[in-house]
Amino acid sequence: MNAAKKGLGRGLSALFGDVEVKPSSSNLNTNSIPIADLVRNKYQPRSIFDEDKLNELSSSIKENGIIQPIAVRPNKYEEGKFEIVAGERRWIAAQRAGLNKVPVVVLDIDDQKSLELAIIENVQRQDLNIVEEAKGYQRLVQEFGYDHEKISKFMSKSRSHISNTLRLLNLPEDIIGLLEEEKLTAGQARPLIGLPNASEIAENIVKKKVAAREVESLVKNKKTKSKSDIEDPNIQFIKNEIESKLGLSIEIVNKKNNSGKVVIKYKSLEQFELISKKLRK
Repeated sequence: MNAAKKGLGRGLSALFGDVEVKPSSSNLNTNSIPIADLVRNKYQPRSIFDEDKLNELSSSIKENGIIQPIAVRPNKYEEGKFEIVAGERRWIAAQRAGLNKVPVVVLDIDDQKSLELAIIENVQRQDLNIVEEAKGYQRLVQEFGYDHEKISKFMSKSRSHISNTLRLLNLPEDIIGLLEEEKLTAGQARPLIGLPNASEIAENIVKKKVAAREVESLVKNKKTKSKSDIEDPNIQFIKNEIESKLGLSIEIVNKKNNSGKVVIKYKSLEQFELISKKLRK
C-alpha cells in the first residue's frame, strides 16, 4: 500500500493512500463528533504514552485546536460509537484540553487494515518503543498470516529489521521490560538473545552504561571463555607445564581433528629474546 512509502505529515491522503474514506451514516455532512463517542482501537500497538508530551499536545490543542482529524471507523460492537484507527494521542490530549467535539474522518476498513494503519502511523512518527513495534508485527503474523517479507514491504523497512525486531520478543520478560522503559536499546539487547545468563548481563549493561558495540564484544568474549572452560585436561596439564618452564603465558588451541596452534605470549623485548633462544636450541 502507498501509506508506508508516502509517510506522514502531508495530510490524510498521504497516510491512508488508497483506503476508501466514507462518511458515517449518522453524520453525513459533518466531520466533527462528540469526543465521548470515540473508543480506543483494540489493535492499537502503543501502550505507553509520554506524559510530558501529552501535556504539551494538550496545551497546543487548547491554543490552536486539532489541526489533523482523527481517523476512525464505525464500532461494530456499539452502534453510534467510533473506534479510533489513528490519532489516539490527539484524542487523549483533546480530553485533557476540555474539548467536547473533535474533527474526524470515518474510514470503511476491516480489522487487518485497522492494525496496519495503527502500526504505520506510530512507527513512522517514531511513537512506539521497540517492544510495542515488535508486538504489532507479531499480531500481523499471528492474527493475519503475514510473513516477514510482506511486513517488510508494507512498512518500507528491510526484512532483517523486521526479523531482528521480532526476535527481541524471545528475550526474558525482565529484559523486555527494560526495553519498554527504554533503559536498554535494541542494539544492546539483541546480542543477549539465547544466553542463559542474559538477565544478569543486561543489569550490568544498564548499570555501567555499556554501548551496543561493547556489548557484542562482551558477549563474544563470554562465549569464547565458556568454550575454553571445557578444555581437555591433558592439554591443560601440558599448558601448565610449558608455562612453568618458560615463565610465560601460552595458549593452546586444539581442534576436533587434533590440529591447532600454540601461541606464546610475551610482554617485552627481553621475553621475546628468551623465546627465540629456547626455540633455536
